[in-house]
Amino acid sequence: MEKGDFLWVVRCRSRRVSGNLGGSEAAIYDDRLGSIKSMMNQTAIFVDAGFLLSLGGHRVAGTTLRSAFTTHYESLVRGIVQTVKKNTGLNNLRVYWYDASKDGLFTEQHKRIGLIPGVKVRLGRISYNGEQKGVDLRLALDLVGVARHGSASVAYLVSGDDDLAEAVEEAQDLGMKVVLLGLQKDQSRLGVASVAEHLALTADAIEVMPDSIIDSSFTRIIDWDKDNCAKTALVAAAPTAKPAASPKPGIPTPAMLAQKAQPVRSAEPVMQPEMVYSSDSERSGFHGQAAYEQKELTAAEEIGAKVAQSWLASTTQAEVVELVADKPQLPPEIDRTLLKDCAQVLGEWKTDQQTIRRTLRGAFWDYLDQIM
Repeated sequence: MEKGDFLWVVRCRSRRVSGNLGGSEAAIYDDRLGSIKSMMNQTAIFVDAGFLLSLGGHRVAGTTLRSAFTTHYESLVRGIVQTVKKNTGLNNLRVYWYDASKDGLFTEQHKRIGLIPGVKVRLGRISYNGEQKGVDLRLALDLVGVARHGSASVAYLVSGDDDLAEAVEEAQDLGMKVVLLGLQKDQSRLGVASVAEHLALTADAIEVMPDSIIDSSFTRIIDWDKDNCAKTALVAAAPTAKPAASPKPGIPTPAMLAQKAQPVRSAEPVMQPEMVYSSDSERSGFHGQAAYEQKELTAAEEIGAKVAQSWLASTTQAEVVELVADKPQLPPEIDRTLLKDCAQVLGEWKTDQQTIRRTLRGAFWDYLDQIM
């Protein structure tokens, strides 16, 4: 429907109610009004691709590292649309797909997604340090824009980002209902995985998509290959096996940098669990931060080792050499994967703690040191 048709309906509304609209004009009015109602009574789906792919990858591959799994996008989009249709009984306007790429340009993968019927791809940029820029802003603007123009009555949001809460409230003020669509997680108080509590409190409802959608749309592609990892590690360690000519004092060679000793991670004293007596329960047990550290730090160590294993199984020999040369600094992609995987298990609040982050990164390097 053209904008002029919509304005004509608005101008003629009072005449139609009072019965002063002619027969032919009344028929046209009723027809156009029906079209408007049909257009508004539909859904729109907004997908944060980084959020959705992290959930799916972690479920099937145990890590958010994108090289660890493949995604069947047609099946994924179809499953989400069918879930929304089943829950609402309404047709869908389109699926808005938000991701990031270098300079905001379409990759072959984004072109493939954009060619899926009913999907609109919107891209932000990836900064020099690997962070996404502009993705949340694009999603927020589109959500409010669809609400303002009355293009849909219900928005389904596949995201957990707290920064979208204000856009959700603005869309609601314009008459749109906003529903969060997530992946079920019984251990979470919200019942869904990786959704910020503020965003959950802002939304009108929270619904879950069937696990079968994720299981059929994501495939693990990395299997542990001990021989491949051993060969890769051998090449990475090769520069240290040959004695190098003595350089000038104070100028380290790449080989010296590769075999430079890791900083000892026990700079901060680790508190041992202390047994205390509780007068309330009349029994002794673990108490205080020591009990917290024993559980959370162990989980962080396991996550760091698992990410290292997945990365090492799929990387090239040249990438391993480059990584070791920059030790202890990690590439943004690997560091981001460590934090995302940890947030899936421990939650974002605990992952933000520096002790947890140091443990994650240290466990990653420890695993590589053991292999090499």
